[in-house]
Amino acid sequence: MRLLFSPSRYPIKTLFQLARFPLRIYSSPLPPTRRSSNPMAIPPKSAAAVIPIEEGLATRFWNKFRGESALSLYSPFALCLASGSLKIDTFRHYIAQDVHFLKAFAQAYEMAEDCADDDDAKLAISELRKGVLEELKMHNSFVQEWGSDCVKESPVNSATLKYTEFLLATASGKVEGLKAPGKLATPFEKTKIAAYTLGAMTPCMRLYAFLGKEFQALLEPNELNHPYKKWIENYSSESFQASALQTEDLLDKLSVSLTVVDSSAILAEIAIVTAPKSDQIQPDGQIARMSSAELRNTWGLLSRQYTEEYEECIESILPSEKVEFNYEALHKALEQLSDFEKRANSRVIESGVLKGLNLEDIKRAGERLILQDGCISFFRKITKSENINANIHVLSYCWCGDLIRAAFASGGLDVLNVHANEFSFEESVSTGEIVRKVQSPIDKVQAFNDILQDCSNDRKNLTVYIGDSVGDLLCLLKADIGIVIGSSSSLRKVGGQYGVSFVPLFPGLVKKQKEYAEGSPCIWKGQSGILYTASSWDDIHAFILGW
Repeated sequence: MRLLFSPSRYPIKTLFQLARFPLRIYSSPLPPTRRSSNPMAIPPKSAAAVIPIEEGLATRFWNKFRGESALSLYSPFALCLASGSLKIDTFRHYIAQDVHFLKAFAQAYEMAEDCADDDDAKLAISELRKGVLEELKMHNSFVQEWGSDCVKESPVNSATLKYTEFLLATASGKVEGLKAPGKLATPFEKTKIAAYTLGAMTPCMRLYAFLGKEFQALLEPNELNHPYKKWIENYSSESFQASALQTEDLLDKLSVSLTVVDSSAILAEIAIVTAPKSDQIQPDGQIARMSSAELRNTWGLLSRQYTEEYEECIESILPSEKVEFNYEALHKALEQLSDFEKRANSRVIESGVLKGLNLEDIKRAGERLILQDGCISFFRKITKSENINANIHVLSYCWCGDLIRAAFASGGLDVLNVHANEFSFEESVSTGEIVRKVQSPIDKVQAFNDILQDCSNDRKNLTVYIGDSVGDLLCLLKADIGIVIGSSSSLRKVGGQYGVSFVPLFPGLVKKQKEYAEGSPCIWKGQSGILYTASSWDDIHAFILGW
């Protein structure tokens, strides 16, 4: 069978777009209404949203390992506790072990709170710790009823010890090669520790909530003599169920830091971490910088202002009713967004928040970034493929192209053509100025057109553009094949109102295959108003590279 898309027949010019930030391939920014002093809350200017995940990380793992919860439910201990036939000595031993467990929980929450570089996360963790202290009070009430201290009488068993040591080691940063919190280079690393810690605690919270509900459903309405009714009522209560959900929500939020960090947040973090303290005298001859406290406050103000004005701008460019696709009309509308982006960049430059960043610090930060699953392997294979004559370009709103180049170079991809803004440096220290090259949708499509112009002599070139934000719409539509990765609500809203159709990649490919006739010219063409959607880099890999 002759394939419609034949790499050997059509040299591919793949234009890989990273929105504004290299790590916003799949991941969602914080909600626009969020108010936080955390520089990570700085919204991506591309407003790139993520592939919608119907279930969060915690829920997906719970569903994946439901077998373990069933084993717990059917264990002799759980059956006897639910029925009320559990021997009191066994329950006393369990309570003693659980006290050790809960004390470790409280300590781990305290450590996680210190690592979370976000006011809302800190507050949520603090509330969860209070819940643990309430559990300890309940356990103490059992001890008082018994008239003896079972905790002192029962030594810590090996299973309890292994878990509590693991939990506290995780909360201390002694996991995955991370350094201890006091030695961490940036709060990003501390946030990862908070995520790991919640990851070690969430399964316990969810299992207790699950067992509590299962046991409570078996209690008779008027059953007053069940010896473990207090325990069952506690873990089936609305407050404990809410705590379990809160733990899962917090894990979902914090786990974003494990795979996703946008470049503005990274640059902000470098600035804050390396900034002088408010009482520190700065050496003569160096570029004057804000203190770390001033930088944090200024980033917060810039973030809130950007978010509010971005939303207003998006709403202002939408037609009142959906219109037929018209590339020029969309181009005209996005000129307004471009003006907004340029004003926002000017505010950042004028604020002075980008002054004094060391080039080597920026490169090291870029080298530590991890792109989403399948991204690096796709580009490695396409650059090394002997069957595809690929010319790869990266178009980004990022303020500092060195950050992107370092990220790709760390994955062995130092041959990519990066089109981004650049920092201005004096002796490898940023002056706070940005050499503005790609600030907006209009700048991006102009860079795209320039690349196409350079290749205009080869009419066999097939252009593929992969993007995820409103800022990519013009380039996506201009390319022969525009692939939307992720599911940015802003991109779909704006595109949809201007008549753009979004077609899943595989069904779209099948339709094209039906239309293809052997010997006919290439039937892919730009500005058709059709964009193809992919849920992962695996889809794109299979489409372009096959096996």
